[in-house]
Formats: sequence, C-alpha cells, structure tokens
Amino acid sequence: MDGFAPRSLTDAERLAWLRLIRSDNVGPATFYHLLRHFGSVEAAIDGLPGLARQGGRRDIRLCTPDEAAAEMDRTIASGARLLAAIEPDYPKPLAAVEDAPPILAVLGDTSLFERPTVAIVGARNASTNGKRFAEQLAADLGESGLVIASGLARGVDGAAHTGALGTGTIAALAGGVDHCYPPEHARLYDEIVQQGALISEQPAGLQPQGRHFPRRNRLISGLSLGVVVVEAALRSGSLITARMALEQGREVFAVPGSPLDPRCRGTNNLLRQGAALTESAADVFAALDGATGRQGQGFAEHYGDLFESPSPAEKATPDLEQARRTITENLSPSPTMVDELIRDSQMSPASVATVLLELELAGRLERLPGNRVALLT
Repeated sequence: MDGFAPRSLTDAERLAWLRLIRSDNVGPATFYHLLRHFGSVEAAIDGLPGLARQGGRRDIRLCTPDEAAAEMDRTIASGARLLAAIEPDYPKPLAAVEDAPPILAVLGDTSLFERPTVAIVGARNASTNGKRFAEQLAADLGESGLVIASGLARGVDGAAHTGALGTGTIAALAGGVDHCYPPEHARLYDEIVQQGALISEQPAGLQPQGRHFPRRNRLISGLSLGVVVVEAALRSGSLITARMALEQGREVFAVPGSPLDPRCRGTNNLLRQGAALTESAADVFAALDGATGRQGQGFAEHYGDLFESPSPAEKATPDLEQARRTITENLSPSPTMVDELIRDSQMSPASVATVLLELELAGRLERLPGNRVALLT
C-alpha cells in the first residue's frame, strides 16, 4: 500500500485479513509484525510458509479462502459484521493496543465506539451489595455520557451491563459473537444486541474455553479509559483485567470492601498498590481528570509506519544465517527485551525482526507484553 488513511476494506481484502489471522501461529502481534515485514496482508500470506521453514518448521497451515469465506458467512448470518483494525468504525482506543485484534466481530451499535468508555468488572459470585453498587455506578456513569464495557459474566459484569442498558454498554465475549455465555444471560445478551454492542475476536459459533477469557479481558480494558474493579478475590480474572489495563496505560479503580470478605481481598490489594479508591461516579471522573475527551490513537497513528517505511525484508542483512545463530543463542525461556537482543547481537533491527518472525511462525518463540520474547522449550 502506498501511504495510509483509514478506510473500509473490500470483501477480498477482508477475506485476506481473516485468512492471515486464522493461520497457524499468527496472533495479533505477529499479524502486525508480518504486515510490517512484507508490506501487505496478501504478501504476508504468500511469504509466511517460507519464514516458518527458515525457523525450523517444514509446513504451516494457512487458513484457506474457503475457510475464511465460511466464517464470514457465519458472521453475517448471525447479524454481525467483521471490522478490520484499519477501518474507521473500529474502536480507536482498542486499535492503539499493542495486540489489538486485526479482525473484530461486532453485533449491535458501532456508534458506541465513538464515545468514551469505562469498564466495570468484578466477581462472578458477587455479593448482593456488590452487584447493586455495580449497577448503580454503571447507571450514574452512563447518565454522564460514558459507555460501560464489561464481559457479560455472572455477578458484577451482568449488573454493570444492566445498569447501562439505557445509556450504552459494550460486552466483550470470550467465544464467538453469536454465542451467549453464560446461558442464563440470554435475555441480557438479546437486550445488549438491541441497545448496545457485542464484540469478539473469535470465530462465529465458537464456544468459549478457559484460555479465551484472558484474551477477552484485554478487549475490555483496551476499549476503556479505565477499569473499575468492584469485588475480586486475590486470584481472579478481574485482577487480570486490571493488570492489562495498567500495561495498556489505562486508569485502575477499586471499590473498597470488608477485610473479612475474601471477595474484597483483591480490590483492597489494588488500593494498596495505588488504584484510585472508588465510592461513586464522582471518584471515577476525578481520577480521569478530563481524559474522557480523549479516545486515544487509532490505527493510523499507532500503525501508520506499516505503510510508510520500507519493510524490514528489504533492509535485513544478507547474512541471516549468522543472525539466526546469534539470536537463537541469546534467547532463553526467560523473557528478553527485543531492544536488548538487538544490542547484544549487534544485528540490525530488521534482521532481528526477521529471525524472531521465523522462530515464532515455527512455534519456537512466544511474544510477551512490553516488547519481550521468550524461547519455547
């Protein structure tokens, strides 16, 4: 592509984006690295098998055009649409996240993405008071113009969505956008379809598995200016959402609770670590301090260099064999900063990026938050 501007994709381009993200060993961060390396999604699909072979894997499964077309048909049949991160309707705060989903399924009102959003999350087995507080907080924030994001889970999530139905709510799902989980929230799911929006990065029809929920949590925080945790045990998904919010540069709020209640130990611990104490909507607005007018960078600002710079493939050193040996020796199962790899290997950033892509596509490397990588054993 020459230059960059947000635009709607053609059906053929959308199919290519879907094929790439559904291919083996291609997660969101890898997708953008491939795009940066090759310069276009179509070229990345063609070049992906060669990179995987260089990393030590003889064959890698590419999503076929028929498979991608079938997923698109299932999505459309459910009433949803597929949005690519390059498109104007894609949520701008989420587009600026390092591992934003390249393709997002959306069911409902996409105009909600244009408004500032705050997430409310908490315990599935929340107390009656916890659920009542979450519902009232969501209603109060909604009346002041904020959209409320959550995960449609039992307890606090369901209460938050209910409180914000009349003013705007977004539910991020762990399974396909057409799959309601938990089943007892079927009525709430339908109400959100009519009055709010549902989003998912998973294929339509997919039932959620345990490994999908942490990825769902990063969507909740990525959509939002901040995350309010109402009740959470010391080990809970809500604390994962709070950690992801911090990694994404979002505000974290915590509602204090009784030290005798295990459901409040996580939120009380967040307060010890500096989360904003929250007893009302006024506390949320005071901590945001004007940030409600900022929706964050969109895809253009965050990934514009993908279309403006020569790809690393054009600038990589000719002696990639030496780079592969040096970089593999410097890697370990312990996370390593990519900048440190570049410095220690004395290789160009383009060469390091190429070798890391090869290893990742071969299933030998894991990318971690904070531009870190780790060798898989």
